[in-house]
Amino acid sequence: MVSVNRSLAVAGAIVFAIACGRRPVDTAPAAGRGNASVVANPAPGAWADSVLRSMPLRDKVAQLVWPWILGDYVAETSTEWQRIVRLTTEDHVGGYIVSVGSPTEIAAKINALQRASDLPLLISADLETGLGFRARGGYFVPNAIDLGGATMFPWVMALGASNDTSLAYEMGRVTAEEGRALGIHIAYGPVLDVNNNPANPVIGARSFGEVPARVARLGAAQVRGLQQHGMLATGKHFPGHGDTEVNSHLDLPVVNVSKSRLDSIELVPFRAAVNAGLGAMMTFHGVLPALDSSGVPATLSRSVLGTLLRDQLKFDGLIVTDAMDMQGVVKQFGGAESNKRAIQAGADVLLMPRDTRGAIDAVLDGIREGRYDEERINRSARRVLALKSMFGLQRNRFVDLSNVRRVVGDSEHVALANRIADRGVVLVRDTKSAVPILRENAQPRIYSLTYGRRTDLGAGVAFNAYLRLRSLPVVNDIVIADDPGTSFARALERSRAADIVIVSNYVNITSETATASVDAAFAEFMRQVVNERAGKGIVVVTFGTPYLLQQLPDAPSYMIAWGSHVASQRAAARALLGEIDITATLPISIPPLHSIGDGERRSARLTP
Repeated sequence: MVSVNRSLAVAGAIVFAIACGRRPVDTAPAAGRGNASVVANPAPGAWADSVLRSMPLRDKVAQLVWPWILGDYVAETSTEWQRIVRLTTEDHVGGYIVSVGSPTEIAAKINALQRASDLPLLISADLETGLGFRARGGYFVPNAIDLGGATMFPWVMALGASNDTSLAYEMGRVTAEEGRALGIHIAYGPVLDVNNNPANPVIGARSFGEVPARVARLGAAQVRGLQQHGMLATGKHFPGHGDTEVNSHLDLPVVNVSKSRLDSIELVPFRAAVNAGLGAMMTFHGVLPALDSSGVPATLSRSVLGTLLRDQLKFDGLIVTDAMDMQGVVKQFGGAESNKRAIQAGADVLLMPRDTRGAIDAVLDGIREGRYDEERINRSARRVLALKSMFGLQRNRFVDLSNVRRVVGDSEHVALANRIADRGVVLVRDTKSAVPILRENAQPRIYSLTYGRRTDLGAGVAFNAYLRLRSLPVVNDIVIADDPGTSFARALERSRAADIVIVSNYVNITSETATASVDAAFAEFMRQVVNERAGKGIVVVTFGTPYLLQQLPDAPSYMIAWGSHVASQRAAARALLGEIDITATLPISIPPLHSIGDGERRSARLTP
């Protein structure tokens, strides 16, 4: 069961410890500014047991099924809102995973759902780069006006590059404070996968890096930052999604390595996080033959979730499946059978099934078929209910909407995001000493080419705007990566008239694509530019995949900025201009070109 060591309400912020692993998390009073005014129950088991005894079996099963909802505005009379209300009032689901929307809309929607539900709901969200990963207003088109929102941090590989556990902790703290202000209780993060395969199409910079010990230190620090400030952390994707070349959203990956290799690499961060008191674990929709020879993904494997996670690692927190609508889990057995097998394997929560009511029915069918009994359901339902009590939701399940603007996107939080971005910039190579691009009393003509997908409306905007703050003569173009037959003729002509050519790549991995590779036309354009200029005055900055250099091996200067959001664009511009020290090094290898730890250092020459 989930145990709670002690809970402290200090200056309106909740500080609690979750002893779901072998060791409790150390807690201490921490100053806050009113993230979620909740006092946790010192004996969560008593309320959970009382509720559980009165629940019909179907409602117990429903506590384990958490559908996906958007955080957008919907009218009460809309079909979508009525659908969600039925899931809450008729199916009695135990919680939700909430996705994109503005901070105030998400908070208002969560309050409305909590008001509609008989029992309080647990609300979860993917928050890998902070609350801004899901709670932003997006862009207003056609003007591409950034509508603002929660604090957006760089991808966590920036933390791997700086190798600073204090920054990892602080990112967790801010994520928890902002998320709780919206009524979110569980963060799906940190990513504890060791990204030891450059061809991985779905993890990449979402990981802290390639060195297991470093991923373990930074991951455990972020767990503490989240959980000591009121939010449950979720390690993912157990027991490791790093060494794959298949996107589990699209197909079924296989990690075909030995058990000893898994123990010495993949499991190292997960073990450290459990020791740090990790409250929840998300499963991997992939096959690991060394752990289960039956060929089923880890999400459906009793050997992985039971023998390894529960028995050997002594994890007693909440086991949450990755999304149950992904091909990595439904490809073999379909939705209903996969839901039964996940429960049979030991999962506590079925996340994002394609059919919510069908998932509840499937789990009930599993009982009738003798695959597991009601007591098995009771154990998971009690974990869910105990968490609700631990968060004090039986006393107050609502958040104060007036508090959202006081906490979310606070200037100190944004400053932290900028500091993490600055500290994470890696100048992998600079063979012609092009960085910094400014020299004393010089005003170079700059050509800035942005290469990104059509949907990335913010690509290059903050980067080019910051360059212009120095009153530099900047000409910029945007090339859309997913437009067939794109011509680089104008880009080539403009590059010839410039003193400095900066090519920025924003193409990254997504859940819908199998690769983050750039197309052949772009690679050919880069080869031509490098050859014409003899490698002089050319800098490639990647805000997308850090492995871009494998496709552009002749790039003379190569910088990584870990994400296309404003903080990383700003950090890259500052690094190029010489306004900040460049001290970070590669937390990954880029075979066969660069090794872990490579990176040029530069001292700041200009004041901001």
